[in-house]
Amino acid sequence: MRNTLLLSLLLLANLATAQVVGKMFPKMDAETVEDKKVVLPTDVKGKFTLLGLAYSKKAEDELNSWFSPVFEKFVRKDTGGLFEGMGYDVNVFFVPMFTGVNAAATGTAKKKALQNIDPQILPNILFYKGELKTYKEALDFEKKDTPYFFVLDAAGKIVYATSGKFTTKKMDEVENVIE
Repeated sequence: MRNTLLLSLLLLANLATAQVVGKMFPKMDAETVEDKKVVLPTDVKGKFTLLGLAYSKKAEDELNSWFSPVFEKFVRKDTGGLFEGMGYDVNVFFVPMFTGVNAAATGTAKKKALQNIDPQILPNILFYKGELKTYKEALDFEKKDTPYFFVLDAAGKIVYATSGKFTTKKMDEVENVIE
């Protein structure tokens, strides 16, 4: 009985994220740690984009589990030119979302990011400050404490969606969609 319930919950989670596949990613105004404005998906059109979004502290912790493997697979550059993100030409952004009363913490979060995050990863972090309702509805955010990941095609359409902590299986699925 317990295994059946767990399987049902897993299927429902996959169904919820699958419902957004084929939809355009909703417009989102975000900022870099240096306060440069980035409009998603407009400013990333032209190539695949992997987005990770989180709107709670617990979700942010799981979002962070993706940093290293995604960085190694899609972003890292070697100064000798031997290693260029494993040959992928893909945009990658992790987006902590500050909404409601937490919106006031955006500046503090940016300062902490400057102090605690590898400078090579910083350009891949965007900060969103604003309302949540639009994104909750458009992207089927079901669980507050879970990060959500989306692969957008070159036009900004969602071609893959998943949620939760990093796993090799999820990374393989992301990679298959991008290839």
